[in-house]
Amino acid sequence: MVTGATAGFGKAIAMLFAKHGYNIIISGRRKERLDALEKELLSFGKIKVLSLNFDVRKQDEVASVIQNLPAEWKAIDILVNNAGLAAGLGHIDTGLIDDWDRMIDTNVKGLLYVTRAVAPLMVARNSGHIFNIGSIAGLEAYENGNVYCATKSAVNSLSKSMRIDLLKNNIKVTHIAPGMAETEFSLVRFNGDDEKAKTVYKGIDALTADDIADAIYYCASLPAHVCINDLVITPVQQASAYYSNRKV
Repeated sequence: MVTGATAGFGKAIAMLFAKHGYNIIISGRRKERLDALEKELLSFGKIKVLSLNFDVRKQDEVASVIQNLPAEWKAIDILVNNAGLAAGLGHIDTGLIDDWDRMIDTNVKGLLYVTRAVAPLMVARNSGHIFNIGSIAGLEAYENGNVYCATKSAVNSLSKSMRIDLLKNNIKVTHIAPGMAETEFSLVRFNGDDEKAKTVYKGIDALTADDIADAIYYCASLPAHVCINDLVITPVQQASAYYSNRKV
């Protein structure tokens, strides 16, 4: 099951697992994109695809959708908590409350709502693997990052806690912390301003969504006794949130 599957990391992850023969549950808010992705995934061969059109920010909706999954879809082996976003890039004293709420509701509460609904299905089988998509912004705060950094720091902490809480149930938890990755991320952050979004990656051979999908598939394919707990991934030109070597 991949949340936020209609673009970026989520779409690439769903496509890679589908190519390897996995049945896929895809979720997202944009139904037209979900429908298009479902058709694309089904073209890869003899797999099944279930599209769930819901908003991870709405707890009642999340709980109802998961609770009412058809029986054949309740044995979720892998959950990828991918749905997330950055909104705005301003100082704490000028930040927009609506942007803060969107990030907290999606990046933290949405992840919790989905995990709370899906984890019991894994616990019942004493098996499963949860991936939480964080960011290097959750490991190092930077100017104007404030609330976004805080939400991704929460994802980091929650991943560690989940791993401990679910240890006795043999459930793996992997925290993925990407650096600069050229997806729709900056376009969303800057409210559709394409020119401003492009400057974020100027002079950087940035990560792609496929790079992150490859890493997740690798972690999911390891032997049953092996768990990658944390994985920080950056472009070669980026060493941390602060240091990058732009070729301009």
